[in-house]
Amino acid sequence: MHENAVHEYYLLKLRQMRAERLERLGAVRSRATALSYQRRVRRAIRRALGPLPPRTPLNARTTDTVVRSAFSLEKVLFESRPGCLVTAHLYIPTGLQQPAPAVLGSCGHSPDGKAEAVYQEFCQRLARAGFVVLIYDPFNQGERDQYYKLKDRSAVASCTHAHNMMGKQLELVGEWFGAWRAWDGIRALDYLLSRPEVDGRRVGLTGNSGGGTMTTWMWAIEPRITMAAPSCFVTTFTANFENELPADCEQYPPGVVGSGLEMADFIIARAPDPVLLLGQQYCFFDLRGLEEAYGEVRSFYDVLRVPPENARLFVGPRGHGFFRENQEAMVDFFCCHAGLKRPKRVARIVGLGAAAVNVTPKGNTVAAGAVPIYTQTARRATELRDRRPVPAAGRLKTLVAECLHLPERKKLLPPHFRVLRPAHLQGRTIARYMVETELPARALLHKRMSDASRAYSLDVEKTVHLFLPHVSSAEDLVSDPLGLASEGRHPLYALDTRGMGDFMPEEERRNFTYPYGMDYMYHGYGLLFGESYLGRRVHDVLSTLDLLVSEGARDIHLYGRGQGALLALFAALFHSMIRKVVLKNAPLSYGDWTQVPLVAWPAANVPRGVLHHFDIPDCIRALGNKVTLQQPWGPDMKPLRAEQARRRLKQLGLPLRRLSRS
Repeated sequence: MHENAVHEYYLLKLRQMRAERLERLGAVRSRATALSYQRRVRRAIRRALGPLPPRTPLNARTTDTVVRSAFSLEKVLFESRPGCLVTAHLYIPTGLQQPAPAVLGSCGHSPDGKAEAVYQEFCQRLARAGFVVLIYDPFNQGERDQYYKLKDRSAVASCTHAHNMMGKQLELVGEWFGAWRAWDGIRALDYLLSRPEVDGRRVGLTGNSGGGTMTTWMWAIEPRITMAAPSCFVTTFTANFENELPADCEQYPPGVVGSGLEMADFIIARAPDPVLLLGQQYCFFDLRGLEEAYGEVRSFYDVLRVPPENARLFVGPRGHGFFRENQEAMVDFFCCHAGLKRPKRVARIVGLGAAAVNVTPKGNTVAAGAVPIYTQTARRATELRDRRPVPAAGRLKTLVAECLHLPERKKLLPPHFRVLRPAHLQGRTIARYMVETELPARALLHKRMSDASRAYSLDVEKTVHLFLPHVSSAEDLVSDPLGLASEGRHPLYALDTRGMGDFMPEEERRNFTYPYGMDYMYHGYGLLFGESYLGRRVHDVLSTLDLLVSEGARDIHLYGRGQGALLALFAALFHSMIRKVVLKNAPLSYGDWTQVPLVAWPAANVPRGVLHHFDIPDCIRALGNKVTLQQPWGPDMKPLRAEQARRRLKQLGLPLRRLSRS
């Protein structure tokens, strides 16, 4: 029952958003209302992407050319931003006599990137049909492994895990990895349109899965693209959530769901331009969601009185992938809108072979001189630190509340609570209280009892000791020294906020820090709503503190470990009854998470854009003598050595007396 609470919370919000959106969409019955709706959608999408960087010289060059009977292939290297090298293949049909229509190809989540056999196939089909085609490698695919120089890269062994690693570091500086990906695509388009072989009036965009994602996002914002065919991605955000389908961080555009948008709106943003939605019968991206999205797109195009051929749907007979049937449907669609004849079917496409693939000498852009994305993030974080003023105490509270998107608490109405049956942990009786902090989200308050007969009421002492665990109260109450320290001296409360402890889905209990777990997905949907999942957990703590105060608490001692230490730190800024705060295994600085290639802390601990406004030391200083630090953890979620911790505290301007030896 408890493990679905967070899921039900977001599902309720999604369904409320959908109902409001369908009402707005249903009111679109004229060209004027359609264009008004479209303007609203475009503004929201632009906000999600944020400001794009300035265009800088591409410094493009061709490193080699491979000639085949139907096309030649140029191996291209360009810079999408200074130091950010992008590897690409340019397919040019044999015998071009005049500028030809072109297609930009976006790769899905294949480790081989542009060299993936299926992607070579669709590029060759397009080239045989008469299109100039440019396909480029995404970050950590093909030749763009950003972690090339690391000895241990197990945490980023797959391209998707690497994307999420880059994504959470970029969140700290207020950027979205999806915008970085889209910018690579925009600069690839700049290069494609610079070629004399290309007719810039007829330019298509296509890709599958992760490439379908980038096709969808770029289609909405790039007017130079005149036709698009996203494959195996478009469905609904709601369907993905209902089906418990976590996505890459570039698939969570910040704030778009909070602005009332669904995936179909990224297609509607470009109406009446030609678009083909591609799917598969057995794709894990919900086919019902694809059909729903297409229905909305088709209806919107009908209001604008657009010919039926400008908005099409094709569903292949297979599972997730850009297989032959979908490739042929895409080529036919582009030929129709580019004024080319439908090409002869080619059953089998022969790949280029390993020797013909690499653009760079060693098959890696970092080895060729690229600046890894984590280094660029580190530089940005340093810039923000150097120009960020130290916020005054009152201003800091405002900044933290805004960054965490803390909801307003009802000061005169503490949350309702339910008394649950007590639990028994290693011979100890644990009273349990379900606190309704933001229904259907809830928090679970535990109390270690010396008298089991009193476990069916909430008797709150004037001095309360509240423990916030790293992952689970049930674990820390019986195994962690901080959780055991008070035993025999005073009652100890412990709190599982939403998604923690008993609220964890079953699979999370085996590996809470898995980069594609439910906790990660809830963080992603918090971003989609323009909220903070971390902030909602802090709200759970604050609401529970309100409850304890309403039941008689006057002095509160707050203890937090690991992830719980962050919750304790932020909560202590906002509650006047807190007299003491012990932070065990806390990070000392969010900035530290940007200065290393890899960060082990789960994404749900990241407040988006925090380093624009404040850092952890600002909060510690604001709490003054209330705070004690024990065994701080580094970005790898491992204890810093004693000397290392003292040195870092000194660098951060924090008094060493705050560091406990225990």
